[in-house]
Amino acid sequence: MAESISVMNEHLDNKSYVSVFLLLELSAIRELQILHFFLFLGLYLIIVSGNLLIIAAVAFDRRLHTPMYFFLINLAIQDIGAVSVTLPKSMVNSVMNTRQISYAGCVVQVFGYLFFAVSDIFLLTVMGYDRYVAICNPLQYEMVMNRTACTKSIVVVWIAGFLYSLLHTIRTFASPFCSNVINQFFCEIPQLLTLACFNLYLIQIGAVVISVILVFSCFVYIVVTYVHIFSAVLKIPSIQGRKKVFSTCLPHLTVFSVFCFTICLAYAKPPSNTPSYLDFVLTVMYAIFPPMFNPIIYSMRNKDIKNALSKLLCLRHSSGSFQHP
Repeated sequence: MAESISVMNEHLDNKSYVSVFLLLELSAIRELQILHFFLFLGLYLIIVSGNLLIIAAVAFDRRLHTPMYFFLINLAIQDIGAVSVTLPKSMVNSVMNTRQISYAGCVVQVFGYLFFAVSDIFLLTVMGYDRYVAICNPLQYEMVMNRTACTKSIVVVWIAGFLYSLLHTIRTFASPFCSNVINQFFCEIPQLLTLACFNLYLIQIGAVVISVILVFSCFVYIVVTYVHIFSAVLKIPSIQGRKKVFSTCLPHLTVFSVFCFTICLAYAKPPSNTPSYLDFVLTVMYAIFPPMFNPIIYSMRNKDIKNALSKLLCLRHSSGSFQHP
């Protein structure tokens, strides 16, 4: 392994084409590598199963066939996609005792993660507008958020996420790389920009500024939206009515705030040229925690989701009991 790495670095000194990147090695001890595999496997299974349960609960309960839950299904799909382009490769590397990822594999990771993460932000913004119309203009809700409008919104969200991630991916890989050592467990744009042969400081700053403006604009829009929502909620005379509104709004606001806070915290910090536990922790916070906690947040505060999940799990249990008397 050491000889192959030294050969790679020798080729890179001559500014040859990079065909393989080396991801962060969390530990050189074999037992800890296996532990890392099982830890990431457990997190991956929790995230995928939690989001699949949300999808199944909404799909099988006709009462949840509304715009809000239609958007929630898409959010769950995006969360599954985001972790599926990052965690599996890290797990495979731990089992195979290697750090390598191909150039094409790195491109796929950068594009895939950006695609799902940015689509997440756009979708959460659309979900904020959905809650605004439902609470502030309830009489017009069915007319404004009809099936056609919801479908168009989702199409725009996915296309905008695709174009944004495509442009950033092309820009990131436009320059040759003078090193192939990535100090992160997946291919991350800030880390890749530090490996470029040319000084891409201005491009790096530009990328951060564009991303921050994008996230901040969505955040400001949602804050303004929720100011109107909470003003309308306070006018509701029924305490039970207020609780019902808060049960649908607070999960969305919490999910968006956590995601924006963690990703801004990670990208605002300049990337390190050496392995850093702080960088690793921040990356885990924005890449793994939001997809893992989204199903929990939505199921804890939402009685409709709770009831749908209970019925779904009871149905599976009854089906299993019927087949095995």
